[in-house]
Amino acid sequence: MTQDEKPARRDWRNPSPTLRGVLWMLFGCVAFAGMGATVRYLTRLMPPQELIFFRNALALVWMFPWIARVGFAALRTSHFGMYAGRSLLAFISMLCWFTALVTLPLAEAIALGFTQPLFSTVLAVLILGEVVRVRRWTATIIGFLGAMVILRPGIESVTFAHLLVLGSSLTGAITSVVVKQLTRTEDPNTIVTYMTLLTTPFALLIALPVWEWPDATTWIWLFVLGLLATLGHQASTRAFKYLDASLAVSLDFIRLPLAALVAWIAFAETPDIWTWIGGAIIAASSVYIARREAQLARERQAARIAAAQAAGGADAHAERR
Repeated sequence: MTQDEKPARRDWRNPSPTLRGVLWMLFGCVAFAGMGATVRYLTRLMPPQELIFFRNALALVWMFPWIARVGFAALRTSHFGMYAGRSLLAFISMLCWFTALVTLPLAEAIALGFTQPLFSTVLAVLILGEVVRVRRWTATIIGFLGAMVILRPGIESVTFAHLLVLGSSLTGAITSVVVKQLTRTEDPNTIVTYMTLLTTPFALLIALPVWEWPDATTWIWLFVLGLLATLGHQASTRAFKYLDASLAVSLDFIRLPLAALVAWIAFAETPDIWTWIGGAIIAASSVYIARREAQLARERQAARIAAAQAAGGADAHAERR
């Protein structure tokens, strides 16, 4: 073994925070790509309303080991209203997404789904009152143009399924604003558990009128769906703990080629060139927005530190006098 090989092996045994974040994000991308393909398959076997119920109920089952280990006391919170609102929005987002996948090719749906960061920019202005300057607005507009490249309104017919994906992105963006506030005080496991716990009753209400009992093979795929959903959310939540938002968003776009590969193998779906072009435009604009946000956050942090140091220096000078 050479001297150059030893540090490399030590890095893999004890990875840096950035490497941990990258690995968590890549794992999450694989899980979410697999979840999308599983949903695409299961929508052929049962109504999407029932599928949403099983997705949440079985994801909750996978969270039981954590609940058993830490106890129900870990679910105590003073933000129950935020959790309930987030769960309702997540339910609407899933309903739109699952229904769209009945007819829409998987890669096309995922490419359009990447408009969520663009909606988040608009919502940051409307809900959080953030000041968005020219460069960020320009990137947002370019991202929406990328969505138009995929949809090509006037050339190709924009279907109801396309609108459902955009609706899922919009409600998902609102949800991300709520989650961003919750992560300041709440544990990631608590956030994931509450989402499945509170979303399941909503899903059951709309599943009962169209209920069909799954067969044995479908049950296996349903448990796989719940596991992939739980793993994807857990991995992505932990990735954001270690990574700047700009890098995390950049890695998230790996889901598109992964989903395209799975769709090609499993469903013989081949994305057209416009899906790739539009997806690339959306990716570029979203990554720019994330990088710009990270830069501004660092500048604000540096300004706060400088202000605190200046205040401390002024106090020390006053004491010496």
